[in-house]
Amino acid sequence: MSPIPTLKTLLGDANVLTGPDTARYARDWMGNYHGTPLAVARPGTTAEVAATVRLAADHGLPVIPVSGNTGLTGATFTESGLLLSTERLNRIREIRPRSRIAIVESGVILSRLHDAAEAEGLYFPLWFGARGSAMIGGVLSTNAGGSNVLRYGSTRALCLGLEVVLPDGRVLDLMSELHKDNSGYDLKNLFIGAEGTLGIITAAVMKLVPAPRAHATATLAARSLPDALVLLNRLQAATGGLVEAFEYMPADFMARLEKVRPDLGIPFPQHRDCTILVELAATAPALATETAEGTVPLADLLEQTLAELMGEGLILDATLARSTAQRTAMWARREAAAELGAAVHPMIDSDIALPLDKVETFLARIAPRVQAIAPGAETLTVAHLGDGNIHFSVYPGDPSKALYDRVITAIEDEVQALGGSFSAEHGVGLSKLNSMARRKDPVALDLMRLLKQAIDPANIMNPGKVIPPK
Repeated sequence: MSPIPTLKTLLGDANVLTGPDTARYARDWMGNYHGTPLAVARPGTTAEVAATVRLAADHGLPVIPVSGNTGLTGATFTESGLLLSTERLNRIREIRPRSRIAIVESGVILSRLHDAAEAEGLYFPLWFGARGSAMIGGVLSTNAGGSNVLRYGSTRALCLGLEVVLPDGRVLDLMSELHKDNSGYDLKNLFIGAEGTLGIITAAVMKLVPAPRAHATATLAARSLPDALVLLNRLQAATGGLVEAFEYMPADFMARLEKVRPDLGIPFPQHRDCTILVELAATAPALATETAEGTVPLADLLEQTLAELMGEGLILDATLARSTAQRTAMWARREAAAELGAAVHPMIDSDIALPLDKVETFLARIAPRVQAIAPGAETLTVAHLGDGNIHFSVYPGDPSKALYDRVITAIEDEVQALGGSFSAEHGVGLSKLNSMARRKDPVALDLMRLLKQAIDPANIMNPGKVIPPK
């Protein structure tokens, strides 16, 4: 017997979508995965999520959570499963300025939380290009990163508590507001980054920080990647750790930017090998208050440090943002990365993490390997250099799976040899299952399978994702 009539009784006809009405949920935004869900359920409360999951469990029906659907790994793909959209779980339950926390539901769009925090003079420091559509449940489920990880950490570091609906429909209340709690296993962190394979996140307690009073932003051309790290360390020492973003855009990025988005311009007349977007942010009045000369001390500090390094020959060129419009223009170039990457097909993309001082070695090693596998292939590189996260894409012309596997394997070889990870901030989903099987420690995989079996013995929560078959 179909569960759809009962589901419509639970949620209302308008909140159970079938047939063509499921199309926008069933396709990922890159167009790489096209599923055929049995239905899309749109519960509006935690109780409705719990009732929906219990119904699915009774029918042995897989449940696949979907939030903003901006993922890149196929984690929301299903054939005949039940997509559970969190979009109606969209309440900001409370902003608590004195304790600097936000209590939010999983369907809250990231930019809405930014706006709500800003209204209280605070900031939620998770920042990336998809912030206008990505939702809290999704960023928690993938442990999303972005440009500010360097200073504030990824999503896991910004979460104090969770509310989770388990595979049997019970509600796990981990909505702690505590910064310290040593009472047993850290269950919260099991669910962050689990991509809905252990339960459905319905709400969270997130940390807020004081809103910056001033930013200082510049685009510069460093002589080399090691020199760029000298700059990063010099700025961190000079400012007491106020570097919020340190983004790397090499020559292949600038060439694609000039071709695909000429309206955004390029920062220097020629494509530099090592272009860096750096941003500092300060809350202290001593650094943020305009001086009698009309300058801001934070910007003066950045300009002085860049001048010193230019005098040492480590920096070849630099442009400082003198206005909000100039800062916005600098960020627009960096945030065009997804658009630039999707402009050419086929694309082999990777989301890797490396020790900071091994990034240059990786790029030097992988370039000849890619050319040996796919002669003439183009590449596109962009990186959160401050935390070692590289997005390295290859455009080989040949769409075959065999070539895809050879390129990905070569990337993984070099990453593993340098002590890195094949997955930094986009999650695993379906697309990285082979990488998990090849590269994840076998003991870690065994433990993950044991946890999955213990929490979800019927395997109804986003089955087939994250953990490769044995």
